[in-house]
Amino acid sequence: MSTPRPLDLRLERFSNKLSVRIDGNRKLVFDDVRKKWLVLQPEEFVRQLLLHFLIGDMKYNRNRITVERGVRVNDDPRRTDILVFDRDMRPFLLVECKAPRVPLSTDTFRQAAHYNGPLRVPYLMISNGRESYVAAIDYAAEDYRFLPSVPEW
Repeated sequence: MSTPRPLDLRLERFSNKLSVRIDGNRKLVFDDVRKKWLVLQPEEFVRQLLLHFLIGDMKYNRNRITVERGVRVNDDPRRTDILVFDRDMRPFLLVECKAPRVPLSTDTFRQAAHYNGPLRVPYLMISNGRESYVAAIDYAAEDYRFLPSVPEW
């Protein structure tokens, strides 16, 4: 398989859509999905940009998105960064976010695939805000293929 090309989502264009405030010495961002203020860490910044992209550009239904949802993987509690459900409330897209300074690798993709074990979503996505990759999972063939764009909802 050839090396996939990262998707050009231009997530930085959503920076001005983030609601940010200062609380003491902490910078907070409002999460429109969870309806609460969160400390603006680098990974949270990427997560919020992706949420704006998925809801704004891709027209994903905000009511079908969960953020940092708990999932059990081999009896270990884990949290998914972003999990999107389809119209029938089946898991559709699992997104693993990393801070911008964290390079994406096969290990990042393996982490998302590991979280996906009990979910069995048809699409996995990884992003550090600069680079993003999406793969379609073929469970019957136990294979995957990288996609040139984010799947339509």
